Amino acid sequence: MAAEPFRSEPFRSEPFRPDADAYGTEAADAPPPTGLLDVLSVSAMVLDSDGRIVFWTPQAEELFGYTAQEALGNYAARLFIHSEHLKAVVRLFAEVLETGRSWAGTFPIRHKDGSSRLMEFRNMRLQDDLGDVYALGIAADHTLLQRVETDLALCERLINQSPIGLALLDPDLRYLLVNPALERIDGIPAEEHIGRRLRETLPLPDVETIESALRQVLTTGTPLLDQYHVGRPPADPEREHAWSLSFYRLEDPGGRVLGAAASVVDVTERHRAAAEADRARRRLALIAEASTRVGTTLEVEQTARELADIAVPQLADVVAVDVLDSALACRRSRRPDEGTELFRALALKAAHPTVALRAADAPGDVTAYDGDRLVTLCVHTGRPVLVRHVGDDDIPRIARDAEAGSLLTRAGVHSYLAVPLIAHGEVLGALDLKRTRNPLPFDEDDVVLAGELAGRAAVAIDNARWFESVRNTALTLQRSLLPDHPPHHAGLDLASRYQPAQATSEVGGDWYDVIPLSDDKTALVVGDVMGNGIDAAATMGRLRTATCAYADLDLDPGAVLQHLDKITCDLEHYIVTCLYAVYDPRTRQCRIANAGHMPPALAGPGHPPVLLDLPPGAPLGVGGIPFETTTTHLAPADVLVLYTDGLVETRHHPIDDRLAVLLNFLDEPDRPLEEICDLLLYGLRHPDDHDDVALLVARAL
Repeated sequence: MAAEPFRSEPFRSEPFRPDADAYGTEAADAPPPTGLLDVLSVSAMVLDSDGRIVFWTPQAEELFGYTAQEALGNYAARLFIHSEHLKAVVRLFAEVLETGRSWAGTFPIRHKDGSSRLMEFRNMRLQDDLGDVYALGIAADHTLLQRVETDLALCERLINQSPIGLALLDPDLRYLLVNPALERIDGIPAEEHIGRRLRETLPLPDVETIESALRQVLTTGTPLLDQYHVGRPPADPEREHAWSLSFYRLEDPGGRVLGAAASVVDVTERHRAAAEADRARRRLALIAEASTRVGTTLEVEQTARELADIAVPQLADVVAVDVLDSALACRRSRRPDEGTELFRALALKAAHPTVALRAADAPGDVTAYDGDRLVTLCVHTGRPVLVRHVGDDDIPRIARDAEAGSLLTRAGVHSYLAVPLIAHGEVLGALDLKRTRNPLPFDEDDVVLAGELAGRAAVAIDNARWFESVRNTALTLQRSLLPDHPPHHAGLDLASRYQPAQATSEVGGDWYDVIPLSDDKTALVVGDVMGNGIDAAATMGRLRTATCAYADLDLDPGAVLQHLDKITCDLEHYIVTCLYAVYDPRTRQCRIANAGHMPPALAGPGHPPVLLDLPPGAPLGVGGIPFETTTTHLAPADVLVLYTDGLVETRHHPIDDRLAVLLNFLDEPDRPLEEICDLLLYGLRHPDDHDDVALLVARAL
């Protein structure tokens, strides 16, 4: 009768659900069962005061090997207690029933199969409504329990002491647990995580994408490993950090999804090392690119533009190249230590539209900067000037005036760097760099890179300015030697052009001349000294003077060339082509002699343009070869075109094709002569042609 309340019932695997009406809640709201008790296989038995088994669970059958039919009603001590432990067990049993104090301990039991197994016991006294007492025994396999305890202790130590941030999340992605490492990583105490979602704690711009991927992990069970993310944690908002995130689904032994585990590894140092390596690689690539893109021409302005182009946007958002006006004029002087400097702006470039461009000097402008300006300090000291973080006190030393300073502030200039342009020990100017959108301030590595770019560009600018100086000198000399002929010659209308080479070649020795002779005759001369530079221009001047002297002797054109040939032979290393013609308006005869020069073209109304068929002759300077004179009739309005080879010769077209193009441009000979000159120059010449041109056009009146 006493055992009736504890009669064994069939085992039910489904969870116990309280009656909804009794508790005022839906039974479905009850929490789901956990699987830990199933893992431990905890068994229970109830003994009456005599020690007979009156309640036996299926887990007890699994643990001890006896079925309920075999166990119920039998004395527990006799059933599975070894004889040597019997007295101790009986004494403990009696003590529990008499005192009501629970007992816990470990001792071996005898399994039904005869083996001895160590069990973990918890015993306590029970009393029913009739006052009868019973003993409740709860048992579990000691080895299994010890393994679970060890696993839990290991997990706790690993979680709490791991340098990897760890978190447990429920199926709604709310925090259940975080370890100290994760506290340090995101700067939020552990207790403030609990119950919050990922998006509320992770300082990542793509946290929504992360949550979506994590839900996919919960759905599929497939882990998401080593996902690389970058952000700025609340604990260190000024610097960028990087983390590697991994997510795993958690399940109980029955396969029920408990939530997810997240691991967060701080890989900031690796991220920064990789970023620095990539930055170094890009710097080397930029320097290599600069070696091919900066200094492609011997033009100062073009070289400055190339420097600005290479520095934007890799190095700065706004770049200006300013050169000392004295350096452009090739006036060497001792570098001053203070005082005002006159700068000429050569190039200005921005990575994006910005009002900072309006604050800078436009290319071509010349501006004086006081000695307290940073760009002036840069050229005075010959050293870089770095302002990592531009403040209100720095803007007046950067901008040219208050208005420009206001524009720089509006543009968001937060970091500034000026690097001197130095070539062969001389400071030529400065490379001016500003950052607006790039959030990083200039650092020492940027100073080194900017100095490398500035050094390469400075050498190219130095070469270009000296080349331009020499070229301008030669051009001035050459233009001074060309004729300033009277506006009218008897029987002729004249027009002429001289155009120097526009590419990297120096000034050549091309010339033309119009020489009035006796009896209203006129000598027309076009020549070309083979060579470049001041020497060629000087040689051209000597030959032009000699030509004028021989022309006054009223010699035959062939004889004039013969005398010039002797003079040229005395000029070492020079070969000259020349075309000498004398026009007599009374007879309308034009006598022409050629010394290896391009044939003249003749055009006029009533006949197509043609090249005059002249004996080519040898160039002046070959020596010992006679020159023939050919007579040509010029009808009224006929146009005679004399030119040097720079007008028609190119590196890519046959000379016959180019001469045909020349004749096509003369299909309307009644055009004004000035228009014919422009038509020939702009129609036949390319801006980068490597040779200069002398052109002389005469129309018979």
